[in-house]
Amino acid sequence: METTKNDLTNKAKHFFKSLSDYLDTKLLFFGSVQRRDYVPGHSDIDIDIFTENEQATIAKLQHFLHVKRNKFKKTEWVLDNISGNGYKVKYKDENINAEFSIYNERFKEIILQKHISKFDLPFIVSVLLCLLKLVYYKLGILSKSTYIYLKDKLLNDAIGTENDRFIVLEET
Repeated sequence: METTKNDLTNKAKHFFKSLSDYLDTKLLFFGSVQRRDYVPGHSDIDIDIFTENEQATIAKLQHFLHVKRNKFKKTEWVLDNISGNGYKVKYKDENINAEFSIYNERFKEIILQKHISKFDLPFIVSVLLCLLKLVYYKLGILSKSTYIYLKDKLLNDAIGTENDRFIVLEET
């Protein structure tokens, strides 16, 4: 997960390497960048950061990304009847479109297990995701909310993780 199945631009590789060095921790990639349905220039790049001190990591991310503290959203999740919390921040510039998830190190095993389980999707789910992204990104005939709903349905219900939930809360 420290590398991606899909190739990133040299600028993106440099950005993520610099960030990893600055944080002195591994960036773990998940989501579409690890699957066939990644659409360069459209799909965001999902990254997990695990730490013993979430607040210190958030402060470092604020500095590196040049974002305000109120851009970090608190999250709650339930996976296999285990619950916890973390933080998310979206970052976008002319070269990078990423979403960072920051979690305490004690949740690493369960979260990574869930993310890895979505790397190799059933063939039909992969095809449907690619078609959905074609309709959304290239044809522009779906609303963002409909796209997100359908993508979540495919990624969760179709592969048996419909009881797992990641919920983004309001400002922290």
